[in-house]
Amino acid sequence: MKFSIVVYAAPYSSEAASTAYNFTKTLLDEGHEVYRLFFFSDGVHNASSLAITPQDETNLQKFWDALIQNHELDSVVCVTSAVKRGIINQQEAERHELAATSLLASSEIAGLGQLIDAAINSDRVVNFG
Repeated sequence: MKFSIVVYAAPYSSEAASTAYNFTKTLLDEGHEVYRLFFFSDGVHNASSLAITPQDETNLQKFWDALIQNHELDSVVCVTSAVKRGIINQQEAERHELAATSLLASSEIAGLGQLIDAAINSDRVVNFG
């Protein structure tokens, strides 16, 4: 079965982002396909390269990054949500004349069209947060 996962929750505001990660990992372990991950609203913080997690806590951003890279997943961060929250790639940094980027390299910034495409091309869309 082909799934798309939408994450609305920030990594540490609730268990939703962690549950989304565990659900996605389990889907992949069970042989299902993940068509796309879509980070939306506060969920864009899951794709931040600037978060620093204490050593005794789970670094959820690092886990997402590794899962995305290891399984070559299509990971999209909503552009409007991201820019409002300071999660930007090189293109947005240049566009807004900023000196740094904060988006993990495993994800890309795009619009809601990618979410619509995910819904059209997936058997199930599961939302967390």
